[in-house]
Amino acid sequence: MKAVRCKDWGPIDSLVIEELPELVPGAGEVVVDVKAAGVNFPDVLTVQGKYQVRPELPFTPGNEFAGTVRAVGEGVTAFAPGQQVIGFTRTGAFAEQAVAPVEALMPMPPGMDFDIAAAITLTYGTSHHAVVDRAALQPGETMLVLGAAGGVGLAAIEIGKALGARVIAAASSEEKLAICRAHGADATINYEKEDLREALKAATNGRGPDVIYDPVGGPYSEPALRSIAWRGRHLVVGFAAGEIPKLPWNLMLLKGASVVGVFWGDFVRREPQANLKAMRQMLGWMAEGKLKPLVSARYKLEDTAQALNDMAARKVTGKVVICP
Repeated sequence: MKAVRCKDWGPIDSLVIEELPELVPGAGEVVVDVKAAGVNFPDVLTVQGKYQVRPELPFTPGNEFAGTVRAVGEGVTAFAPGQQVIGFTRTGAFAEQAVAPVEALMPMPPGMDFDIAAAITLTYGTSHHAVVDRAALQPGETMLVLGAAGGVGLAAIEIGKALGARVIAAASSEEKLAICRAHGADATINYEKEDLREALKAATNGRGPDVIYDPVGGPYSEPALRSIAWRGRHLVVGFAAGEIPKLPWNLMLLKGASVVGVFWGDFVRREPQANLKAMRQMLGWMAEGKLKPLVSARYKLEDTAQALNDMAARKVTGKVVICP
């Protein structure tokens, strides 16, 4: 089977395609024929050696996929060959076959497309964990979403609306903001053209947002935090802008505010049952039409490096997937 391989940390273009032996499941494992694999910003950082967790070299990147069960290992009774599943693993998704422990899989809902199924695990999982679990966003509260047209950003908008909140989307172009409005944003801010603090003041009648969803970092975090409402929660989701901001702690004191870390990957590892409960809630929202994942582009396995480069250059809206 073909797989993308990372043999050393560094440029994305150094990734190669190799023929590897077909996978064999161990006890408690399942081998899946991958039909689609989601691409995420952590994949970029992992290949570059900049992510919190470094796999042992060489490795196959990619951590979320959807496909058909090919074989099951000893002791596996929850899945059978031919069954359609959604999976999440640390690595291994950018390949024709992937292997995962049984607890990292869930059945695909009937009628769901493979590319949609591959696009929901990390982005919607991260945003649900952030917005519902870590921020405890309440109906009637206001949430600001930075980098709102990306995969986690659009997921946060939709989850915020499903909870009954008012959502302000901030992004870098009018095209991206139009996508945010199509996914439910109540108000939008172009932070390339507008002063973020002044725009937030106008959009909230001077009160500020109750929750800030921040997957961007860089120059946007501090002005957003300075605008936060009393008892607000600033969610630290990631640093797509590249720079980890150094925030003055007195801002949290003056606003009675909290800066809250969001690390969905470790949440899944430490609290798997809580994650499965969250996924079931989101699949229910999808069935009701409240969540509508956007897959904006599909790449062949051979074009994985291009997909990651587009992600690194912040050219991606919604999600993109690799289709082996």
